[in-house]
Amino acid sequence: MSGAGLVRLRAFAELGKPRLSALAVFAVIAGCCIGWAPHAWPPLDRVLGTTAGTFLIAAGSAALNMYRERELDARMRRTEARPLPSGRLSPREVLAFGLGVSALGVAVLWLASNWVATAICALILLSYVLVYTPMKTRTPLNTFVGAIPGALPPVLGWTAATNQLGIGAFALFAILFLWQLPHFHAIARIYRDDYARGGLVMLPAHDPDGSLTARQACVHAIALCLVALLPFAIGMGGALYLIGALLLVPVFLVPAWRFLRAPADASARALMRASLVWLPGWLCLVAIGR
Repeated sequence: MSGAGLVRLRAFAELGKPRLSALAVFAVIAGCCIGWAPHAWPPLDRVLGTTAGTFLIAAGSAALNMYRERELDARMRRTEARPLPSGRLSPREVLAFGLGVSALGVAVLWLASNWVATAICALILLSYVLVYTPMKTRTPLNTFVGAIPGALPPVLGWTAATNQLGIGAFALFAILFLWQLPHFHAIARIYRDDYARGGLVMLPAHDPDGSLTARQACVHAIALCLVALLPFAIGMGGALYLIGALLLVPVFLVPAWRFLRAPADASARALMRASLVWLPGWLCLVAIGR
């Protein structure tokens, strides 16, 4: 393959935000495992089909998001090198890629799991692209709205395993919803100037000293650590889960408290990194501590 072909191939790969899409897949696997019968693992074909469909839909959603935000991305330093602002791909190519990959993902998920899981994945796609994306330029509440599709992957895994919703699915949703709020508040604090240049309306734009952003992050971090005990309370997790959930408490609460005490870029970055440690740790705990 020529050098130009490799550049285009790499650009298409970037459209799908593979790291974020892989994290969504990880959440789906955890939800699928905990939703299956105790002391047993779900069939490999069900897991592989569900994760493949999820990955495709997550990649398609990311591409459609980039298509809709191409003008905003060109104004921000952290996104100006993306395939559209950099000119490596055309808007038509990105739109076709996003629609095609999303449709393929829905088809794969339909064949591999059930209609409940497929409907939830379609909800993730539509709410992310059609609701959350335009809200980012209108109100700081976009963070709360965007946390809804972001919290649905483990629910998707649960429904793929059980073919129904239940209290366990709602517990998984609540935990991942709360995790996102401190995580994204920290990111918004770090990149507040860049977001302002792009026209994104985030909480730090109305909070110059960062105190309100830090309070929000700390309150939601406390709520997360409390709600993360819910799987044990309702019988989804055993003693191993409880011990692990308690060990994860300081991972999030200590940097959240430091961010509250000193709302600066350094403490916000430490909180963001802690959140990226906490989430994979919790997902592994969900899968093995049931």
